[in-house]
Amino acid sequence: MIDPIAALLGEWSQGINGLSIPFRILLSVFLAAVIGCERATKRHSAGLRTFMAVSLAMTAAALLDGYLGGRLYILSAAGIIGVAIISVHSLLVSSRSQIKGLTTAVGLWTCAVIGLAVGTGLYTVTAISFVVLLCCLSVFPSLERYLKNRSNHFEIHLELKSAACLGSFVTTLRRLGLRIDDIEANPAYANSGISVYSISLSISSPELKKYKTHREIIEALQSLDYICHIEEMSL
Repeated sequence: MIDPIAALLGEWSQGINGLSIPFRILLSVFLAAVIGCERATKRHSAGLRTFMAVSLAMTAAALLDGYLGGRLYILSAAGIIGVAIISVHSLLVSSRSQIKGLTTAVGLWTCAVIGLAVGTGLYTVTAISFVVLLCCLSVFPSLERYLKNRSNHFEIHLELKSAACLGSFVTTLRRLGLRIDDIEANPAYANSGISVYSISLSISSPELKKYKTHREIIEALQSLDYICHIEEMSL
């Protein structure tokens, strides 16, 4: 089966030759640069150069596998595994028990797969995957934030002046129409002078469900004088 875009480009793009090799490499690096710029503008750890290098490596691996004529694509498989390991190590767990960089890690791995598709000459798969990935990273976050903010369930990171204030905070939550699903003390702040908790909440009040967002609820709780800091936890 001939790739539709390759058919439009001509026979030179379908095989491995002096024209298709630089074309695939430059195309791979360009597409990765677009994705990398999107991540870099949001100040993520894996930015422009990382995405470009990963995509370049995967395209080169696919070209080498194709040139050597192997059906197992050993270099490509090893490259995918290597990028997966790099992606895992790019995840950060903060002192507030929040996982950071999950979207960037998955995006990096997906970019590697796109680089592999470019290297094998699957231009249609490349184009569709690139557009979908770019939409996932730059368009859908606004929708995701809206849906999360309207969810009846959310988690908060809470810092109290002392553990004795926890009872008053729990009472306040219940009066507001919030149900506590789980409370976990954070040992990272032991002997720091403050008491820190991760709390899972559910909105049980019909009025809160209809009119209040998570941000408005947290802003209202922030006014309590015994709270040092409070914020919603998210990936």
